[in-house]
Amino acid sequence: MKKEWAILLVVLPMTFMTTLDSSIVNVALPTMARELGTSMAGIEWIVTSYLITICALILLFGRFGDIIGKSRVFRFGIAVFTIGSLLCGLSNSLIMLIISRIIQAIGAAAAMATNQGIITETFPPSERGRALGMTGTAVALGTMVGPTLGGLIVSVAPWEYIFLINIPIGIIVYISVLKTLNFKKVENKIPFDSKGTILFIISIILLFCSINFGQSVGFTNPIIVGAFIVSIILLIIFVKVEEKIKSPMLDIDIFKNKLFSLSIFCGFTSFVSIGAMNIILPFYLQDVLKLSPSFAGLMMTVSPIVLAIVAPLSGYLSDKIGSEKISALGLSIMTLGLFSLAIFKENTPLVLVAILIGSVSLGSGMFQSPNNSLIMSTVDRSKLGIAGSINGLIRNLGITTGIALSTSILYSIMSGKAGYKVSGYIEGRADIFIFAMRFVFIGIAAICLVGAILTLLRIIRKQDTVNN
Repeated sequence: MKKEWAILLVVLPMTFMTTLDSSIVNVALPTMARELGTSMAGIEWIVTSYLITICALILLFGRFGDIIGKSRVFRFGIAVFTIGSLLCGLSNSLIMLIISRIIQAIGAAAAMATNQGIITETFPPSERGRALGMTGTAVALGTMVGPTLGGLIVSVAPWEYIFLINIPIGIIVYISVLKTLNFKKVENKIPFDSKGTILFIISIILLFCSINFGQSVGFTNPIIVGAFIVSIILLIIFVKVEEKIKSPMLDIDIFKNKLFSLSIFCGFTSFVSIGAMNIILPFYLQDVLKLSPSFAGLMMTVSPIVLAIVAPLSGYLSDKIGSEKISALGLSIMTLGLFSLAIFKENTPLVLVAILIGSVSLGSGMFQSPNNSLIMSTVDRSKLGIAGSINGLIRNLGITTGIALSTSILYSIMSGKAGYKVSGYIEGRADIFIFAMRFVFIGIAAICLVGAILTLLRIIRKQDTVNN
């Protein structure tokens, strides 16, 4: 086996596990809350603390990867993630479990920040799209398989095994990394940007807390509004500081590359849609179509199956005919698929439901691999770490935004239709849920459409330039 493919086989399991652990606990939350003697509001910190920690630290680890070497940071990430998983499995209180999840997330952030950079550095341009496509598949599978796998584990074993399952995999991957990756010391004496790091971490924590808690207490709550405003102000100050500092944590000049910035924006729109779909469809399948949780989980596996087939193929095609046209086509198909979800009704045949969910996943699979390739191939080799971490940050921010935006739209429209405040499915009133759900799908499809139009316009302009 060629060395680059051996490296890919080492990177993929860690990529899968770190994204899997952002969603695998969701199904087990009621069980965990009961056994740990806490409320659902308290147990939700198990999910929230993991996501917030990753988003707060992922750029920092991306920068460290460029300074001290991506392989070193990736190895550190595997070790800390595995230790964190062990501590999660041994936790017997909510506080201990949250602390353990934060440790686990520190390792996940380090691995997420460097995995794409390692692959881009390892593979030649002729094979890079396929390799990044397989990484994109691992991310998508991890994100979407989580609830199904979590439910399966909890049905046959204690909830602790959701975390303990990571330990043997983590040990095997760590040993494999020592044998395959290059750990040469990078001779870069670059000063650490402490001011920018602190500003970014505080602003991201405030931003994600306001998005997450806004769903439960309302986005008009003065504390939520205040936290959101302060986070935006701190982000603006962060950008100003990074523009002036000699060795910034985030080189703002990277966004002057129009192809990079457009690809990042389009990636964000796609993950907003994925976040929204993942939160809305289970309600539709179980509450409206009256499917059992296990059958609903089976229906949701349509997405990862389609993605697992399409993403590597689109990566292969992007290596042969270029990434821009494939990514534009993929985002366009995804947009049309999202618009088509608005036709769902109380009696929509399950075959049609599966086909339409699959059409969105077809577009997503065609888009993600070439888009990742565009993001990573448009930056200088010395900035691969930060480019990969920006991509990871945008993915997590997009999914979180999609969840918050879709649930806010859903319950706001349901409340207006019902004539009183609604915060869940109204038994016997599927018509109200479907009415609101259509607005959600049309809304997120419109967001995706913006990205698709911008991508198509850029291709047209490029073609006109070549012809002239």
